[in-house]
Amino acid sequence: MANPRTLDKRRKSVRNIKKITRTMELIATARFKQAMDRASAATAFTQRITQLVKDLTATELEFQHPLLEKRESKKKAVLLVLTSNRGLCGGYNGNICRASFPRLKELQEEYGEVELWISGKKGISIFRIQRKLSPNKAFFNFEDKPRYEEVETIAVDLLDAFQSKEIDRLDVAYMKFVSTSRQEPAVETLLPLSGLEGAAEGGSQEEKPSTGSMYEFIPSAESILEEIVPTSFKVKLFKCFLDAAVCEQIARRVAMKAATENANDLIKFLSREYNRARQSRITNEIMEIIGGVEALASS
Repeated sequence: MANPRTLDKRRKSVRNIKKITRTMELIATARFKQAMDRASAATAFTQRITQLVKDLTATELEFQHPLLEKRESKKKAVLLVLTSNRGLCGGYNGNICRASFPRLKELQEEYGEVELWISGKKGISIFRIQRKLSPNKAFFNFEDKPRYEEVETIAVDLLDAFQSKEIDRLDVAYMKFVSTSRQEPAVETLLPLSGLEGAAEGGSQEEKPSTGSMYEFIPSAESILEEIVPTSFKVKLFKCFLDAAVCEQIARRVAMKAATENANDLIKFLSREYNRARQSRITNEIMEIIGGVEALASS
């Protein structure tokens, strides 16, 4: 039978851990709500501007934006992996990295050179341990509130590199937010923006633009596309960061809730063991007293 004092110390330790995990669960819940509000606000704008670019590229224009053109060149590609700086979020980072490994191998086989960009300390550690790879670029400034200005800096560098033909493709690996109960790792190709080519899939035939007569371009279609297409890429990349922030907080909330529940179960188990050990010790002491009394009586 275990020592009651040892069991009591362990029970107190588990109770302290429970307070920490419960607090972290509440913090993750609050941060999730804030991140969710920002992501929801950005979703409508992202969908609308993407639809606008689809409509414009569906019209008969002589002008074609470089970001929409498919690249025949296979010189260089970039894989951007979005992970977290902190742990205690279950399999969040591991799932993202496992989804990015096959795409990295595919790019390495298809392109002459592949650069690995990673956001988050945990992703860097996973790639170094499991793949013996260090990132070409690392970002540590993105937490639960990514700012558009910070993401825009990365987007501008990528746009400049793509338009100057320094890179031919950009893939982004991140955790995609579907609903509060469903998040899934995704690896999407953001450059070139080939997914925006063609008319919108949804909607009736009347909603789709006709052969150029639906829009009147002022001052010109070229100037409008020059502004809208890069902006569409920037907001799509920003939406990836926002989704990653929301999913990270959901994963941390679920992990901390599970840890709190496990702590409750362990406390109950330790309490039972403590009571048994204490009762056993009391019984032994009583038996010793009775034995001593009987020995004195017999003498």
